[in-house]
Amino acid sequence: MYVEQFFVDGLGCASYLVGCEAKGIAAVVDPDRDVARYIDAAERRGMQITHIIETHLHADHVSGNTDLAARTGAHIYIHEAANAGFPHQPLRDGDVLELGAVRILARATPGHTPESVTLLVSDTTRSAEPWLALTGDLLFVGDVGRPDLVGLDAARSLAGHLHESLFDKVLKLDDSVMVYPGHGAGSLCGRAIGSVRSTTLGFERRFNPALQVAGRDEFVDYMTTNLPEQPGNHQRIKAMNRRGPEPLGAIEPKPLSIHDAIHYFRQGAGLLDVRPKAAYVAEHVPGSVHLEADAQMSNRAGFILPAGQPLILMLDDERVYRDAVLALARVGYDKVVGYLEGGMETWRANRLPVTSGDIEDIAPAKLAVMLQDATGEAPFLLDVREPWEFAQARVPGAVNIPLGQLGARLNELNPERPVAVICAHGNRSQSGAALLGQKGFKKVYNVLGGTAGWQQAGLELSHNGHGQPARVA
Repeated sequence: MYVEQFFVDGLGCASYLVGCEAKGIAAVVDPDRDVARYIDAAERRGMQITHIIETHLHADHVSGNTDLAARTGAHIYIHEAANAGFPHQPLRDGDVLELGAVRILARATPGHTPESVTLLVSDTTRSAEPWLALTGDLLFVGDVGRPDLVGLDAARSLAGHLHESLFDKVLKLDDSVMVYPGHGAGSLCGRAIGSVRSTTLGFERRFNPALQVAGRDEFVDYMTTNLPEQPGNHQRIKAMNRRGPEPLGAIEPKPLSIHDAIHYFRQGAGLLDVRPKAAYVAEHVPGSVHLEADAQMSNRAGFILPAGQPLILMLDDERVYRDAVLALARVGYDKVVGYLEGGMETWRANRLPVTSGDIEDIAPAKLAVMLQDATGEAPFLLDVREPWEFAQARVPGAVNIPLGQLGARLNELNPERPVAVICAHGNRSQSGAALLGQKGFKKVYNVLGGTAGWQQAGLELSHNGHGQPARVA
């Protein structure tokens, strides 16, 4: 038996190639949109991909299943409760897939979603007993899957199913079973997933905080409180995965002349600047959106970019193009038209407008002084954390609008007044600040280090006893 894990930093997504080298066949579990890497890996091991298995319909990233099926001819398998709209083989509890000496038993383990399955994998040349479990978003390293991504109304019911799937099914397996989860650190599908990318069932049984809450009612309460923000664009991603994503195909750089680019702009395309922040600050196109092509690009895009809009990239190195296109496609933005050939140099040569400056990073100590300004020039302090985080502790005077709601609630803010955006550590606030900057807010600050940095600077935090976000004045 051969097993290989593939990991996407930033999103924290894990996928797997599982196969029988003697028979020369393999399955891919939870494929990412970068499907070429599975094909290359299988070819290196002398295997053909014949099965594509989804542990569930994902809410945080778009699957590469239809693309991989188109390129390999493999069949897609997903639980029948998914009601998937693409060609597939429905999985039911107890179904077995045979790949030579590799045996994959599908167990229905609802909770994260109604259609979630855990795949128990055996190497029958050694034993019929499961050697490893591909747990999808049921069980992580140090965490379990959150039950609210289907919808908050269904969260308590799904949390109950999650308890049954864990305690009545998976935890009945032997301690020696290896656990390969669908996510690692960085994913929003859990609350505190460990950075180690695999574990054993015995270790999780002893040390996973969620598995120490054995009572069903207590577990449901535990799983439905203090939840982090939901992945940006998650409802649209889920819908794309249910109907079947359009195959992405091969990604080749597509340079556009300035005339072609302007043609697309007139038809509604947006300009996404993926250059390093320093280059953007020095000079950029007015109204462009800045998302640096780094590991966090996928996570930030869903909070900033409008759904379905064609995009032209501004970059200073063609080698960045493929990574940027993949980062966007992973979260449902697959209408990249191309990139402006010659970048800013071409833009300037055609005497088109440019500007400089950007969201200003601000240290907590400096912000604290500015907030004391009694002349009316003090920034409006916007906290983009989730309400439960805001209830625990906040900077005095902050107003809470969760990042996932910010785009729909911009009319509650005054674009003429300086805004300082804060979160827990400075990551979500950067996304929120970028959105405000793109929408024309006059002055935007990103608070370095967030509330953690505020506290570390020796500044006071206040508490909201009843846990309700303050109202925007």
